Amino acid sequence: MGRSYHFTLSAPASATAAELEQFLKRVESKAQMLGFEPTMVLNADFDTEARRKFARRLTTGLFIQDARLSGLVFPASDQLWSHDVVGGSCRVMPTQAVVLVVTDAQGRESCFGFFRYPVELLDIHGKTITTTGLEGRWFQREFIDSPDPRYREIIRMLSDAGFLDSVKDEYA
Repeated sequence: MGRSYHFTLSAPASATAAELEQFLKRVESKAQMLGFEPTMVLNADFDTEARRKFARRLTTGLFIQDARLSGLVFPASDQLWSHDVVGGSCRVMPTQAVVLVVTDAQGRESCFGFFRYPVELLDIHGKTITTTGLEGRWFQREFIDSPDPRYREIIRMLSDAGFLDSVKDEYA
């Protein structure tokens, strides 16, 4: 059984993409000093099929489980990556992201930052099925399978800025 470093980040709905981008550029400078190369801060809208496909490289989406997603329900296809009608769950696609991507010496990329998801999940007729519970907040829940302390330093900077909701370090 492997160990992981789990973290959940969030920023208020009132935070602008430009503000988050400025902050992550400062974190990027520190990540470069820590030896990550290459690095990139990405501010992107996922408003086309090609961009939504690219988003899958950055995140697995927001997992939602709700009884209203069970059975004969037809969610709008541009909001979800997967839908389990038996279990009543889905993976919601982000609509926007502001993230820092860092690359380690082995070429593994890791992503830190903020994804915006729809407030409501709609059916194919535009009616609300359920809500995501995020109320417009920027959000990321992720894990890294590495004991490398440099990742913890990046999370510490996000925590110091008030963006860390939770962390669980199975290496500690």
